Amino acid sequence: MIEKALVKRTSKSYWAWIVFLLALIAVGFAAYIYQMVNGFAVTGMSRDISWGLYIGHLTFFVGVAAGGVMIVLPYYLHNVHEYGRITVVGEFLAIPAVIAAMLFVVVDVGSPMKLFNVYLYFTPHSMLCWDATVLPCYLLLNLIVGYSVLQAENKGVKYGKIVKTLAIISIPFAFSIHIVTAWLYSGLPSRHYFLTAMLPAKFLASAFATGPSLIILICFLLNKLTGFDAGKKAINMLATTIAYAYTATIFMIVCEFFTAFYSNVPSHMTALQYLFHGLHGHAQFVPLMMLFVVLAIVSLVLLIPRQTRTNYKVLGIACACVFLSMYIEKGLTFVIGGLSESPFGEIVPYHVTAIEVMVIIGVLAIAMLIASILFKLVVVVKKDMDVEAFPQEDRAAVPMKYVAEYNAANGIVEEAKAPKAAEEPEAEEAKTE
Repeated sequence: MIEKALVKRTSKSYWAWIVFLLALIAVGFAAYIYQMVNGFAVTGMSRDISWGLYIGHLTFFVGVAAGGVMIVLPYYLHNVHEYGRITVVGEFLAIPAVIAAMLFVVVDVGSPMKLFNVYLYFTPHSMLCWDATVLPCYLLLNLIVGYSVLQAENKGVKYGKIVKTLAIISIPFAFSIHIVTAWLYSGLPSRHYFLTAMLPAKFLASAFATGPSLIILICFLLNKLTGFDAGKKAINMLATTIAYAYTATIFMIVCEFFTAFYSNVPSHMTALQYLFHGLHGHAQFVPLMMLFVVLAIVSLVLLIPRQTRTNYKVLGIACACVFLSMYIEKGLTFVIGGLSESPFGEIVPYHVTAIEVMVIIGVLAIAMLIASILFKLVVVVKKDMDVEAFPQEDRAAVPMKYVAEYNAANGIVEEAKAPKAAEEPEAEEAKTE
């Protein structure tokens, strides 16, 4: 079935996009080799900030992957049939998101062979070991379930009970991948920005806003490019989920400010002051955090009222603001902000390098390449099997269109047939004789 994503109904623009992504991957791989040869001195990481943008992106994309459960859970556990058409979109989104998260670990550890030490010397009380366990398991479950469901639809049959069982098993794994990631941070007693019991809840709430936001944006993009209709009810329900989850996320961030500044605990205030206001002459992340505040306000203003939330043009803007704001807060600044204060109470600046940026772009290009192939597969199968997914498609003209395209590609010229009206008089004369 995978050949449909590479052969059937492909266009020059599709292949141009694939070639563009391959070029970005080549640039990112070259930067990664340069980093391997010269060491992490070519990045912004240092002795004090040993986790930088790579681990920040890991944290963000784990949340993107976990967010797909907001479709899988209602569909498989509560029979919410409105999500039936886009459930596979959520499952296929988790695949490139988890792969991207795991690749960011690969580029962060230096020698890739060190990754196997996690499994060779498995330590149950280490959150790193559990993180390295739940992520591959969640990836495998989504691969099996997503492909099996789409394969069954391609054959026009119902997927088996074992597939539904695996889909249900993937639900606790979706929660666990982000809970374990949050425990990885909140279990560090020397880093006061991370040391909060609210962190797992905040991570889950932000994931349930970020993942569905990206799913809606993908559905809008597929609709614009191919005419794929995800269904109004599904989009409206997802938008409502985003509104509640994002409101909860912003509320938890506000609670962090209250706890730090109302109690006037210096160690809790340092990271927030550094990120949002600047501290000891270091204010490199202040413009980003001001942008985060603006995006958060715009998102809430557009998502909370039902009138704006059900307007799809406005909803697209709101989802883009949610996704970008969480990318700034969780992907770009969370890890660096928490590690910015050294054990001696000094602020350690983090200077992003071009090599870091190129490696990140390369990893993102890999994820986008995988996503492009998977979503192309979804569109092709849906167009063949789900008539209602493409309401504007002229089904009667489709066979003749592909016959004409095949003939044109192979240089076949159809013979002109005489009109039936001209043949009828001759037939009548023959009958009379």
